[in-house]
Amino acid sequence: MKPILSWRRRHYLARVGTFLIAVALIVGMGGCGPPGTEYTPMVAAGVWHTVGLKPDSTVVTMGYNEYEQCNVGGWTDITHIAAGSIHTVGLKDNGTVLAVGYNEYGQCNVGDWTDITQVTAGSIHTVGLKSDGTVVAMGRNNWGQCNVGNWTGITQVTARSYHTVGLESDGTVLAVGHNDYGQCAVGGWTAIVQVTAGYYHTVGLESDGTVVAVGRNNSGQCIVGNWTDITQVAAGWGYTVGLKSDGTVLAVGWNGDGQCDVGDWGNITQVAAGGSHTVGLKDDGTVVAVGLNNHRQCDVDDWNLIV
Repeated sequence: MKPILSWRRRHYLARVGTFLIAVALIVGMGGCGPPGTEYTPMVAAGVWHTVGLKPDSTVVTMGYNEYEQCNVGGWTDITHIAAGSIHTVGLKDNGTVLAVGYNEYGQCNVGDWTDITQVTAGSIHTVGLKSDGTVVAMGRNNWGQCNVGNWTGITQVTARSYHTVGLESDGTVLAVGHNDYGQCAVGGWTAIVQVTAGYYHTVGLESDGTVVAVGRNNSGQCIVGNWTDITQVAAGWGYTVGLKSDGTVLAVGWNGDGQCDVGDWGNITQVAAGGSHTVGLKDDGTVVAVGLNNHRQCDVDDWNLIV
């Protein structure tokens, strides 16, 4: 006899399924964009800038631009975006990659990458997931954060600060790089469906909607053990954000700039965490943001990533 699922459980499974389908669409778009294709909108957050992907494959930005990390006005055919501390990365629909911003360590030297299906950015390094499940990385490697050349079977990558994390196809997790706070101690994780890297901590979403976290916990950013019905996680500088199946949002950790003040958010479909600001994409395409706004990185009230 098939088990009878409660309405709550069915709703949760539908919500997490929708998020994972969106991730799959983003990750699998390389080379699959005929004219007129609409792409899944998304937001990304750097330390002091915010990035948005529109369904027409163009990109908008707001915030700190001293290193021209917001100069993406000419980008087209973009299917996925990532924001490092002060650089921005865009994945094109043909599997190639663009990057602008601070480049002292070569983190923007991605012009020869091909067959990429997802990108992510650390503080000063950039990581790309290839269609065959292998991974490439460019940029500063002082902690070994770019030592991913032997990774295989990877389905998602995430990077922040000086460490890189990869989700394997069997739900286990790999991590390399800075580990002074145990942020790379993910070897025992299983049944993970999404990972996110904070500056000194790492967070994993489990298949049942619960969350695990390791690393620095000085502000309580790893105290997520009681979270349930989570469909996506994001991690910033000393704080963690979780999107629930009902479109509301949770946040724990450092809140000195109000970046965790998301309790009144609703109808959210994706969240992103920057240095000290949090961004949410709503189901109508509008965007909300809270936290540090010293470079106007939270001035996204007029964005609409659907229209």
